[in-house]
Amino acid sequence: MPFLCGGHPARGDLARLIPALEAGGASIIEVGIPFSDPIADGPIVAAAMHDALQAGATPATVMEEIAAVRPRTNVGLVAMVSVSIVWRMGGPRGFVERATQAGFDGFIFPDAPLEESEFLLRAARDAGKSASLLIAPTTPPARAEQIAKGSTGFLYLLTRSGITGEQSEAPDVSARVRQLREMTDLPIACGFGISTREHVRAVVAHADAAIVGSGLVRRISESAKAGRDPAVDAKVFIGQLASGLPAPAVRA
Repeated sequence: MPFLCGGHPARGDLARLIPALEAGGASIIEVGIPFSDPIADGPIVAAAMHDALQAGATPATVMEEIAAVRPRTNVGLVAMVSVSIVWRMGGPRGFVERATQAGFDGFIFPDAPLEESEFLLRAARDAGKSASLLIAPTTPPARAEQIAKGSTGFLYLLTRSGITGEQSEAPDVSARVRQLREMTDLPIACGFGISTREHVRAVVAHADAAIVGSGLVRRISESAKAGRDPAVDAKVFIGQLASGLPAPAVRA
């Protein structure tokens, strides 16, 4: 479940990056709406968002790119979006309507506290779209259960506290995923610090999806700066990560 920053490395690049990631093995793709003050993004993703904003990317231009690529891809597209942007674009119902028309299938609201999330979750639910809040390693069980009950589509479990960024060690999510399985039947996607096929293999041994952001964004940035084709390099990287997934079951 890779993450792309809208408008990065240049406006219009989602049209080639999204089909490339799908061809590489992505099932769902997160698309981050560039924001000047990302709350949980580490230096790599934050720099990509800064560059995208400097180049003129806006929520509206990202939606235009999604609308252009939607007819050419079957992959699920989920918007990672700050609540500030949602309220600036017509509030929960207005934003969800615009994003739905563009072709998004769901939403992640990373900075929405549970106590203020009902309008967001309801707007997505009424539109038939998924909506996820974040569950941290430090989220108490009772609160995690409330978040699970409010979310639809999948749960977003952080593998560690802090901000996004590549890590050397594979995260151990076994205990936390086991706990969440007792609270919900929703699929569980894990993110933060996942950047190799070994990390993917370790995570999906317990969870349903591995979210990869900084590792992919870094490679896309390096590819563009070196004059290579970011879509080609991104496809290769996603293919490597997907090799950490279990082989599909063979039916007789």
